[in-house]
Amino acid sequence: MGEYIGLDVSLKETAVSVRRAGKRIWRGKCPSDPRLLAEVIRQRAPEVERVVFETGPLSVWFYHALTAEGLPAICIDARHAKAALDMAPNKTDANDADGLAHLAEVGFFREVRVKGYDSMLMRTLVAARTKLVRISTELSNQIRGLMKTFGLLVPSSKGGKFEEHVRRLLAGKEELARVILPILEAWRGLRLRAAELGRQLLSAARQSQACQLLMSIPGVGAVTATSFATAIEDPANFSKSRSVGAWLGLTTRRYQSGEVDYDGHISRRGDAHIRGLLYEAATVILTRAQADSALRSWGLKLREKLGFKRAAVAVARKLAVIMHAMLKSGEPFNRTAA
Repeated sequence: MGEYIGLDVSLKETAVSVRRAGKRIWRGKCPSDPRLLAEVIRQRAPEVERVVFETGPLSVWFYHALTAEGLPAICIDARHAKAALDMAPNKTDANDADGLAHLAEVGFFREVRVKGYDSMLMRTLVAARTKLVRISTELSNQIRGLMKTFGLLVPSSKGGKFEEHVRRLLAGKEELARVILPILEAWRGLRLRAAELGRQLLSAARQSQACQLLMSIPGVGAVTATSFATAIEDPANFSKSRSVGAWLGLTTRRYQSGEVDYDGHISRRGDAHIRGLLYEAATVILTRAQADSALRSWGLKLREKLGFKRAAVAVARKLAVIMHAMLKSGEPFNRTAA
């Protein structure tokens, strides 16, 4: 008879609970190292059938490391596990591990698809570049605000022109320059590092057939294509393309009880970053895209009826469906397809 294991993972220690035949046979703690955990599991549960843990910061590492050790690792949705874990009278790591082991034994859980190493590496590249761009923008705004206090208005500009304007306005103002120039140097360094990561991202997108396919859509660039392709990974993960819109939180919520039945705002579930990128792409399609397409015409009609924001959300949802269908079929964007 096999054993079922629940792991409550934290940064330093992981609580372990082992069940067999409906009873707990052992529980303890182990350093949060998959190799050490694998040794403990082989010792305490030689016939292990499931090793269950929740989604979290270490879940990707644990999943791949435990799988490499030959263990049946399963990552489950923390939101679904929470309802069962809240049944315990006391909230402790040991009780959470017991609850996860119980879920593993009865099979009452929803397994989460853990992304592969290459996909996570590309997503990390996108996230790092995005963070550097945001910080550099915050620093440039901070410089503008500080200089405005002293009556120095930096003209609207981008890139090197911004630095040129700041240095020109600071000429002859040594006391203020000693405060602003260190921030300007930090801004310049962040901008250079963001540009380096941007070149890496663009190079990877050019070498990816999936990204090149998605970039055939007007308004979809390297960042959006890479983020979407690495999130989907295998198009076969979704049986229907329409499911992708709901997976990314771009479909409306529904509340129905008795005679009450109404739709609300979009659910905002799933990856917020990709959802934002799709909304930006939809905005470009509706406002700046020069090439006409059936998608743009459909969105413009919705804009007249529902307003810009609702139309952009609808176009973003349909764009997600189209992009998945393109990855599944391997065909480029068809401007005439509705």
